Amino acid sequence: MIIKRKPEWLRIKKREGENLGYVKHILEDLSLNTVCEAANCPNRAECFSKRTATFMILGRECTRNCRFCNVSSNPVEAVNPEEPENVAEATVKLGLQHVVITSVTRDDLKDGGAEHFAKTIRAIKEKDPKIIVEVLIPDLQGDVDALKVVVDAKPDILNHNIETVPRLYPDVRPMAIYERSLEVLENSKKIDPNMLTKTGIMLGLGEKEEEVIQVFKDLREKGCDFLTVGQYLPPSDEHVELVEYVHPDQFEKYKEEALALGFKFVASSPLVRSSYKAADMFAASESAE
Repeated sequence: MIIKRKPEWLRIKKREGENLGYVKHILEDLSLNTVCEAANCPNRAECFSKRTATFMILGRECTRNCRFCNVSSNPVEAVNPEEPENVAEATVKLGLQHVVITSVTRDDLKDGGAEHFAKTIRAIKEKDPKIIVEVLIPDLQGDVDALKVVVDAKPDILNHNIETVPRLYPDVRPMAIYERSLEVLENSKKIDPNMLTKTGIMLGLGEKEEEVIQVFKDLREKGCDFLTVGQYLPPSDEHVELVEYVHPDQFEKYKEEALALGFKFVASSPLVRSSYKAADMFAASESAE
Protein backbone atom coordinates (compact mmCIF):
# COMPACT_ATOMS: atom_id res chain seq x y z
CA MET A 1 0.00 0.00 0.00
CA ILE A 2 1.39 3.39 -1.02
CA ILE A 3 0.80 5.98 1.70
CA LYS A 4 -0.45 9.15 0.04
CA ARG A 5 0.54 12.45 1.61
CA LYS A 6 -2.46 14.23 3.06
CA PRO A 7 -3.41 17.42 1.25
CA GLU A 8 -3.60 20.69 3.15
CA TRP A 9 -7.39 20.53 3.56
CA LEU A 10 -7.05 17.36 5.66
CA ARG A 11 -4.51 18.75 8.13
CA ILE A 12 -6.04 18.97 11.61
CA LYS A 13 -4.86 21.50 14.16
CA LYS A 14 -3.91 20.01 17.51
CA ARG A 15 -6.41 20.91 20.21
CA GLU A 16 -5.83 20.88 23.93
CA GLY A 17 -7.78 22.05 26.97
CA GLU A 18 -9.34 21.03 30.24
CA ASN A 19 -12.46 19.66 28.56
CA LEU A 20 -10.46 16.89 26.88
CA GLY A 21 -9.41 15.50 30.24
CA TYR A 22 -12.87 16.05 31.73
CA VAL A 23 -14.62 14.03 29.04
CA LYS A 24 -12.12 11.19 29.29
CA HIS A 25 -12.51 11.14 33.08
CA ILE A 26 -16.30 10.80 32.83
CA LEU A 27 -16.00 8.01 30.27
CA GLU A 28 -13.47 6.07 32.33
CA ASP A 29 -15.38 6.58 35.57
CA LEU A 30 -18.56 5.10 34.05
CA SER A 31 -16.74 2.41 32.02
CA LEU A 32 -18.02 3.79 28.72
CA ASN A 33 -16.64 3.52 25.21
CA THR A 34 -16.80 6.10 22.44
CA VAL A 35 -16.61 5.52 18.73
CA CYS A 36 -14.47 8.67 18.73
CA GLU A 37 -11.60 6.69 20.25
CA ALA A 38 -12.42 3.20 18.93
CA ALA A 39 -12.64 4.33 15.31
CA ASN A 40 -9.77 6.82 15.65
CA CYS A 41 -11.99 9.66 14.44
CA PRO A 42 -10.03 12.69 13.17
CA ASN A 43 -12.47 15.06 14.92
CA ARG A 44 -12.31 13.50 18.38
CA ALA A 45 -10.11 16.22 19.90
CA GLU A 46 -12.43 18.95 18.63
CA CYS A 47 -15.54 17.18 19.89
CA PHE A 48 -14.01 16.32 23.28
CA SER A 49 -12.92 19.95 23.66
CA LYS A 50 -16.61 20.90 23.27
CA ARG A 51 -17.71 18.24 25.78
CA THR A 52 -19.38 16.12 23.13
CA ALA A 53 -18.88 12.46 22.32
CA THR A 54 -20.56 9.63 20.44
CA PHE A 55 -21.12 6.76 22.86
CA MET A 56 -20.44 3.24 21.60
CA ILE A 57 -22.49 0.63 23.40
CA LEU A 58 -22.50 -3.21 23.39
CA GLY A 59 -18.75 -3.50 23.98
CA ARG A 60 -15.64 -2.75 21.94
CA GLU A 61 -15.46 -5.89 19.79
CA CYS A 62 -17.36 -6.28 16.51
CA THR A 63 -18.65 -9.44 14.84
CA ARG A 64 -18.17 -7.99 11.35
CA ASN A 65 -15.00 -7.57 9.30
CA CYS A 66 -15.54 -4.29 7.46
CA ARG A 67 -12.19 -3.42 5.92
CA PHE A 68 -12.45 0.35 6.40
CA CYS A 69 -13.11 0.33 10.13
CA ASN A 70 -10.67 0.62 13.03
CA VAL A 71 -12.98 -1.09 15.54
CA SER A 72 -11.50 -4.47 16.44
CA SER A 73 -13.11 -7.87 15.97
CA ASN A 74 -11.72 -9.98 18.80
CA PRO A 75 -14.00 -12.30 20.82
CA VAL A 76 -17.03 -10.30 21.95
CA GLU A 77 -17.70 -9.23 25.52
CA ALA A 78 -20.78 -9.78 27.67
CA VAL A 79 -23.25 -6.92 27.45
CA ASN A 80 -23.06 -4.62 30.49
CA PRO A 81 -26.60 -4.27 31.90
CA GLU A 82 -25.62 -1.01 33.63
CA GLU A 83 -24.49 0.61 30.41
CA PRO A 84 -27.81 2.32 29.44
CA GLU A 85 -28.01 4.10 32.80
CA ASN A 86 -24.29 4.95 32.67
CA VAL A 87 -24.69 6.52 29.22
CA ALA A 88 -27.63 8.55 30.48
CA GLU A 89 -25.62 9.71 33.51
CA ALA A 90 -22.67 10.71 31.34
CA THR A 91 -24.99 12.59 28.99
CA VAL A 92 -26.26 14.68 31.88
CA LYS A 93 -22.81 15.23 33.41
CA LEU A 94 -21.44 16.42 30.08
CA GLY A 95 -24.41 18.74 29.60
CA LEU A 96 -25.25 17.31 26.19
CA GLN A 97 -28.42 18.47 24.46
CA HIS A 98 -27.86 16.19 21.46
CA VAL A 99 -26.38 12.76 22.13
CA VAL A 100 -25.38 10.14 19.57
CA ILE A 101 -25.44 6.46 20.47
CA THR A 102 -23.80 3.91 18.21
CA SER A 103 -22.52 0.36 18.68
CA VAL A 104 -20.38 -2.38 17.35
CA THR A 105 -22.28 -4.96 15.30
CA ARG A 106 -23.39 -7.85 17.51
CA ASP A 107 -24.58 -10.61 15.20
CA ASP A 108 -24.11 -13.01 18.12
CA LEU A 109 -27.09 -11.51 19.96
CA LYS A 110 -30.60 -12.69 19.08
CA ASP A 111 -31.88 -9.16 18.51
CA GLY A 112 -28.54 -7.67 17.46
CA GLY A 113 -28.58 -5.49 20.56
CA ALA A 114 -31.88 -3.76 19.72
CA GLU A 115 -33.29 -3.94 23.25
CA HIS A 116 -30.04 -2.54 24.66
CA PHE A 117 -30.37 0.42 22.29
CA ALA A 118 -33.99 0.89 23.40
CA LYS A 119 -33.02 0.81 27.09
CA THR A 120 -30.33 3.42 26.46
CA ILE A 121 -32.73 5.73 24.60
CA ARG A 122 -35.33 5.44 27.37
CA ALA A 123 -32.74 5.99 30.12
CA ILE A 124 -31.63 9.28 28.52
CA LYS A 125 -35.18 10.47 27.90
CA GLU A 126 -36.08 9.70 31.52
CA LYS A 127 -33.22 11.96 32.65
CA ASP A 128 -34.35 14.76 30.36
CA PRO A 129 -36.99 14.32 27.63
CA LYS A 130 -35.71 17.44 25.86
CA ILE A 131 -32.36 15.83 25.01
CA ILE A 132 -32.19 14.95 21.31
CA VAL A 133 -31.21 11.28 20.98
CA GLU A 134 -29.68 10.07 17.72
CA VAL A 135 -28.89 6.40 17.25
CA LEU A 136 -26.47 5.04 14.67
CA ILE A 137 -27.43 1.40 14.41
CA PRO A 138 -26.06 -1.68 12.62
CA ASP A 139 -28.30 -3.46 10.11
CA LEU A 140 -29.60 -5.95 12.74
CA GLN A 141 -29.30 -8.58 9.98
CA GLY A 142 -32.45 -7.16 8.43
CA ASP A 143 -34.64 -8.21 11.38
CA VAL A 144 -37.66 -5.90 11.18
CA ASP A 145 -38.91 -6.94 14.64
CA ALA A 146 -35.57 -5.93 16.16
CA LEU A 147 -35.64 -2.65 14.26
CA LYS A 148 -39.13 -1.99 15.61
CA VAL A 149 -37.82 -2.34 19.16
CA VAL A 150 -35.39 0.52 18.49
CA VAL A 151 -37.88 2.72 16.61
CA ASP A 152 -40.58 2.20 19.25
CA ALA A 153 -38.20 3.63 21.89
CA LYS A 154 -38.61 6.94 20.03
CA PRO A 155 -35.12 8.17 19.20
CA ASP A 156 -35.27 11.56 17.50
CA ILE A 157 -33.06 10.43 14.61
CA LEU A 158 -32.29 6.93 13.34
CA ASN A 159 -29.00 6.69 11.46
CA HIS A 160 -27.70 3.71 9.52
CA ASN A 161 -24.70 4.22 7.27
CA ILE A 162 -24.69 3.04 3.67
CA GLU A 163 -20.86 3.61 3.71
CA THR A 164 -20.03 3.16 0.00
CA VAL A 165 -21.43 2.38 -3.43
CA PRO A 166 -22.81 -1.16 -4.01
CA ARG A 167 -20.03 -2.17 -6.42
CA LEU A 168 -17.47 -1.82 -3.64
CA TYR A 169 -19.37 -3.72 -0.95
CA PRO A 170 -17.58 -7.08 -1.48
CA ASP A 171 -14.22 -5.45 -0.82
CA VAL A 172 -15.21 -2.79 1.73
CA ARG A 173 -18.14 -4.38 3.60
CA PRO A 174 -17.96 -8.11 2.81
CA MET A 175 -20.49 -9.12 5.49
CA ALA A 176 -23.00 -6.39 4.65
CA ILE A 177 -25.59 -6.11 1.87
CA TYR A 178 -26.35 -2.81 0.15
CA GLU A 179 -30.04 -3.57 -0.34
CA ARG A 180 -30.40 -4.62 3.30
CA SER A 181 -28.94 -1.33 4.48
CA LEU A 182 -31.42 0.55 2.29
CA GLU A 183 -34.22 -1.53 3.80
CA VAL A 184 -33.19 -0.52 7.34
CA LEU A 185 -33.86 3.10 6.42
CA GLU A 186 -37.02 2.27 4.50
CA ASN A 187 -38.46 0.03 7.23
CA SER A 188 -37.78 2.66 9.89
CA LYS A 189 -40.13 4.98 8.02
CA LYS A 190 -42.70 2.21 7.59
CA ILE A 191 -42.70 1.56 11.34
CA ASP A 192 -42.88 5.27 12.17
CA PRO A 193 -43.51 7.64 9.25
CA ASN A 194 -42.40 10.57 11.41
CA MET A 195 -39.00 9.07 12.19
CA LEU A 196 -36.13 11.18 10.88
CA THR A 197 -33.59 8.95 9.13
CA LYS A 198 -29.96 9.62 8.33
CA THR A 199 -27.07 7.92 6.56
CA GLY A 200 -23.47 8.49 5.55
CA ILE A 201 -21.08 7.60 2.74
CA MET A 202 -17.28 7.69 2.43
CA LEU A 203 -15.40 8.88 -0.64
CA GLY A 204 -11.96 8.00 -1.95
CA LEU A 205 -12.42 4.25 -2.30
CA GLY A 206 -12.56 4.22 -6.08
CA GLU A 207 -16.22 5.09 -6.50
CA LYS A 208 -17.36 6.93 -9.63
CA GLU A 209 -19.40 10.11 -9.57
CA GLU A 210 -22.39 8.51 -11.28
CA GLU A 211 -22.35 5.70 -8.70
CA VAL A 212 -22.41 8.17 -5.82
CA ILE A 213 -25.32 10.11 -7.35
CA GLN A 214 -27.22 6.84 -7.83
CA VAL A 215 -26.75 6.04 -4.13
CA PHE A 216 -28.21 9.45 -3.31
CA LYS A 217 -31.21 8.65 -5.51
CA ASP A 218 -31.65 5.23 -3.91
CA LEU A 219 -31.60 6.82 -0.46
CA ARG A 220 -34.17 9.44 -1.37
CA GLU A 221 -36.45 6.72 -2.77
CA LYS A 222 -36.38 5.23 0.74
CA GLY A 223 -37.25 8.61 2.26
CA CYS A 224 -33.88 9.26 3.92
CA ASP A 225 -33.79 12.76 5.43
CA PHE A 226 -30.16 13.55 6.36
CA LEU A 227 -26.89 12.75 4.59
CA THR A 228 -23.22 12.96 5.57
CA VAL A 229 -20.42 12.67 3.01
CA GLY A 230 -16.80 12.44 4.14
CA GLN A 231 -13.31 11.38 3.07
CA TYR A 232 -12.18 7.83 3.79
CA LEU A 233 -8.91 7.77 5.76
CA PRO A 234 -7.39 4.30 6.17
CA PRO A 235 -6.53 3.59 9.83
CA SER A 236 -3.56 1.42 8.81
CA ASP A 237 -1.98 -0.30 5.82
CA GLU A 238 -3.97 -3.42 6.73
CA HIS A 239 -7.25 -1.72 5.93
CA VAL A 240 -8.83 -1.28 2.51
CA GLU A 241 -6.62 0.87 0.31
CA LEU A 242 -7.23 4.57 -0.22
CA VAL A 243 -7.58 5.33 -3.93
CA GLU A 244 -7.74 9.12 -3.81
CA TYR A 245 -8.17 12.24 -1.73
CA VAL A 246 -11.31 13.89 -3.05
CA HIS A 247 -11.07 17.67 -3.48
CA PRO A 248 -13.39 19.87 -1.38
CA ASP A 249 -14.94 21.24 -4.58
CA GLN A 250 -16.22 17.75 -5.40
CA PHE A 251 -17.70 17.45 -1.92
CA GLU A 252 -19.53 20.74 -2.51
CA LYS A 253 -20.82 19.44 -5.83
CA TYR A 254 -22.16 16.31 -4.15
CA LYS A 255 -23.84 18.48 -1.51
CA GLU A 256 -25.64 20.48 -4.18
CA GLU A 257 -26.69 17.31 -6.01
CA ALA A 258 -28.04 15.75 -2.81
CA LEU A 259 -29.96 18.85 -1.75
CA ALA A 260 -31.50 19.04 -5.21
CA LEU A 261 -32.76 15.49 -4.71
CA GLY A 262 -34.63 16.55 -1.58
CA PHE A 263 -32.49 15.73 1.48
CA LYS A 264 -33.43 17.96 4.41
CA PHE A 265 -29.80 18.64 5.25
CA VAL A 266 -26.45 17.54 3.84
CA ALA A 267 -23.02 17.77 5.49
CA SER A 268 -20.39 17.15 2.82
CA SER A 269 -16.69 17.91 3.25
CA PRO A 270 -13.50 15.89 3.72
CA LEU A 271 -13.57 15.77 7.55
CA VAL A 272 -17.29 15.14 7.93
CA ARG A 273 -18.15 11.97 9.86
CA SER A 274 -21.49 10.40 10.76
CA SER A 275 -21.85 12.22 14.05
CA TYR A 276 -19.79 15.34 13.36
CA LYS A 277 -21.82 18.43 14.32
CA ALA A 278 -24.95 16.27 14.47
CA ALA A 279 -26.68 18.83 16.66
CA ASP A 280 -26.07 21.57 14.07
CA MET A 281 -27.63 19.38 11.37
CA PHE A 282 -30.72 18.66 13.44
CA ALA A 283 -31.14 22.29 14.46
CA ALA A 284 -30.80 23.52 10.88
CA SER A 285 -33.41 21.05 9.67
CA GLU A 286 -35.80 22.12 12.42
CA SER A 287 -35.43 25.82 11.61
CA ALA A 288 -35.99 25.11 7.92
CA GLU A 289 -39.48 23.70 8.58
